Amino acid sequence: MAARKQKVIFFDLMGTCCDWLTSLLPALHECPPHSSLTPAEPRLRELAIAWREGFFQEIHARFNRGDPNEDIDITHRRVLDRLLETNGIEFDTWNESVRDKLVRQWHFQTPWPDVLLALHQLREDGRWFLVVLANGTARLQLDIAQSSGLPFHTLLSSELLGFTKPDPAIYRKAMDLVRLSPNDCIMLASHLYDLAAAKSAGMRTIYIHRDTEDTDTEIVDLRGEHAYVDLYFDGRERDQQSAQEVGFLAAAEYLIRTEPRSN
Repeated sequence: MAARKQKVIFFDLMGTCCDWLTSLLPALHECPPHSSLTPAEPRLRELAIAWREGFFQEIHARFNRGDPNEDIDITHRRVLDRLLETNGIEFDTWNESVRDKLVRQWHFQTPWPDVLLALHQLREDGRWFLVVLANGTARLQLDIAQSSGLPFHTLLSSELLGFTKPDPAIYRKAMDLVRLSPNDCIMLASHLYDLAAAKSAGMRTIYIHRDTEDTDTEIVDLRGEHAYVDLYFDGRERDQQSAQEVGFLAAAEYLIRTEPRSN
C-alpha cells in the first residue's frame, strides 16, 4: 500500500494545551497563609498570573540578550523569589521546601477540556503527526505529557533543539527533524509572539485564544496587525459554550474537513 502523505501540527504546551492556572492554584493554597495574600483566592490567582508573566519577561529578555538556554525550573524559581520578595514573604514563611514544591508543580498539569478529544480525533484521522514544540526541558515535557494524558507522537523542547522561541531557528530545526516542508507544517499556539516567529519560518499558523494567555493584548482583528495568524479559534471558557464548540475541537474539525487527502 502506498504511504499516505503526512503533515505535522506543532503544539505549544503550557497555556495552549494545558490549563496551568487551575493546576497551580491548589499548590498555592497549600502554602502557609500570609497577610499580603489575603483574601486568599484572588490574591493567589494574581500571584500565579504575575509568575507566568514574569517568566515570559525573563525568556524574552534572555533571547534578546542572546543568552543560552536556561533550565525552566531555574527561571521559574528566580521569578518566584522576586515576586515573594515584592510581596514581603520571607524564607522563614515560605521556605525552600515550599518554593521547590511550587516550582515542581509546573510539571503536573491538567489539559483544557477541548484538547484531549481533539487530539484523539486528529490521530484517528491519520494524516497528522502531533508534536509538542515548546520552551522548556525534556523532563518538563515528559512530566506534563504523562500527567495530562495527552496523546502526542513526540516532544521537542528548546533544551533538546538548542534554540529558544521565538528564534526562527527552532522552528526550522523542528521542520528539518520531521523531514517536512513548511507548507506541510502548522504551529498551533495561544501566544502571538510564537506564531509570528513560526510564520517567519514559513509555517502555517493557528491561534487558540485562551483566558490565561496574551492577557496584555487586545485581540481585535487578526487579519491586520496579526496577519501572521492564518486561523483563529476561540478557546476561552464561556458558560453558553460546551467544550465541543470551541478551541481545539473546532480547529480539529476544520482541519479534518478542509485539508486535502492525498497519498
